[in-house]
Amino acid sequence: MAEPAGKHGVTFADYLVFELANETKHEYVDGQILDRFGDTPDHGLVTANVSAELGSQLRDRHCRVFSPDVRIRVQATGASMYPDVTVVCGKLQLDAEDKDAIVNPIVLVEVLSQRTEAYDRGKKFAHYRRIPSLREYVLISHQTKRIEVYRRADGGGWMLHEAECGSIDLMSIGCVLSVDEVYLGAFEEPEIAS
Repeated sequence: MAEPAGKHGVTFADYLVFELANETKHEYVDGQILDRFGDTPDHGLVTANVSAELGSQLRDRHCRVFSPDVRIRVQATGASMYPDVTVVCGKLQLDAEDKDAIVNPIVLVEVLSQRTEAYDRGKKFAHYRRIPSLREYVLISHQTKRIEVYRRADGGGWMLHEAECGSIDLMSIGCVLSVDEVYLGAFEEPEIAS
């Protein structure tokens, strides 16, 4: 989802001006503006399924589920990114420099793709780990039914929990993701219109 947009060594203020002037979304990491690309119908479907599942379970709680159109800001590193799904519980906190960016997510979800898997597992997760409020980072496979949850441990490290069938708990928000519900309708052979 993120590749260099030809903009290197830019300030965060320049990024915000650039972002407001463009119809497409970009991420800001290490002084670079990165392109975000659309993805497959399955990617969009799985993202919507996760949002629906979490939104339904969190409806009567003081938590909100945000779409991939909402930026988060990693204040410790200055990065600005668009997760596929963001969950915030309690009072919403926005960045002082970017009033459209959330700084206190408790859960972040990325639906992987061939193009973004290395970035989502590597550099992006390295930035996300610097968010003090973040308790769980969820990675959803694009190749097979598999959900990985990285959960912050008491000592500050991250523990991996996986599910390929059944369900997996998101303990920080008291929710359960059913593997079948997350992948409902995905991996079906589409009909090609002529």
